[in-house]
Amino acid sequence: MAVYSVSQIAGYLKETLEHVPILRDLWISGEVANLSRPASGHSYFSIRDRDASLRCVMFRSAAGAERLSPGAAVIAHGRIGFYEVRGDVQLIVDLVQPEGVGELHLKLEQLRLRLETEGLFDPSRKRPLPAYPRRVGVVTSPTGSVWHDIRNVVGRRYPLVELVLAPTPVQGESAAPGIVDAFRSLNTSENIDLIIVARGGGSLEDLWPFNDEAVAHAIYASRAPVISAIGHETDTTIADLVADHRAPTASAAAEMAVPDRRELSRTIRLRMQMLSSLMAGVLADRSDEVRDLGARALRTRLDVDSLRLRVDDLLRGLSARVGHEMSLQAIRVDGLERRLGALSPSDTLRRGYALVQAGTDGAVVTDSAQVGAGDPLLITLARGGFDARVTAVQDSPETESRRGSG
Repeated sequence: MAVYSVSQIAGYLKETLEHVPILRDLWISGEVANLSRPASGHSYFSIRDRDASLRCVMFRSAAGAERLSPGAAVIAHGRIGFYEVRGDVQLIVDLVQPEGVGELHLKLEQLRLRLETEGLFDPSRKRPLPAYPRRVGVVTSPTGSVWHDIRNVVGRRYPLVELVLAPTPVQGESAAPGIVDAFRSLNTSENIDLIIVARGGGSLEDLWPFNDEAVAHAIYASRAPVISAIGHETDTTIADLVADHRAPTASAAAEMAVPDRRELSRTIRLRMQMLSSLMAGVLADRSDEVRDLGARALRTRLDVDSLRLRVDDLLRGLSARVGHEMSLQAIRVDGLERRLGALSPSDTLRRGYALVQAGTDGAVVTDSAQVGAGDPLLITLARGGFDARVTAVQDSPETESRRGSG
């Protein structure tokens, strides 16, 4: 006989219960009982009907805890878990809705919670719309009124923009794949600045393609900002939550997508007026500055006539001074010439002196000690000259002294 521990059996029950497929995705309707909310923020309660009761735990991260109240009829979604410590089988709830809500609403809420957790609705990733788009893609049916309304509004407000239709069914089984393909096509096109995804009103079933997870991811992955305009203003789809901006109608989406040319014209006129006023003020200020500078120039301008007379006076004075200086210099030069003339050898010779040079080397003889008897001499007179020869030497006392010392 095999004997098992409590832990072994508890583990087996946990493994078995938590891996049965049907027990991992349950929708259970019933009445709330034994509700408690400790400080942790989790909710503990039972959901029961006339014949049975099931323990439930709803962690604070789940959605719909505010709908829990004793006796409330609800529909809870979750999975079966086994809590080994107490041996409790319990439903781990992730979503609560009031009883009476349809299956589509429950599925929508479940998908919304999952995509929100994944960050597809994060406000921080919402992108601004371009102020002046050039090409706007439109994801909608080519035969519906939506496409007609968007063209009319854009043509009236901003005809410069080019609309690029990515046609797709917007209802039925082929709608969701068609919408995904339309986004893929626009994202491979060049210079798409903005995308509008739109369809008219309808029931939840009619709008269901825009609650498709693949459509949500296609919008999330779009390279261009997306405006959604799905159904009526009271309708909210997953596409609206993922899109960068939401419009209540297709016409409103078109108005949101492009500027109004009339408003642009008013803005341009206003700015031109402001610019003209600004330029007029600048020109007035500059004109005042020019006038001030002109007046200052007149006050400080040179008296050219007086300057010309002054120049003439200076030139006359300079000329007189130069003439006087030249006369003085001429007198000085004449005096120097006379003094030099008095010292000139030729004048000396004319007074009866002669220039005696040694006949051998032409050296000027100034001392009798330079020559001896028989030495040739060259005598130069004021006019002409002659050769001579020393016959005798007459020494002065100084010469005799030098000869004696020599």
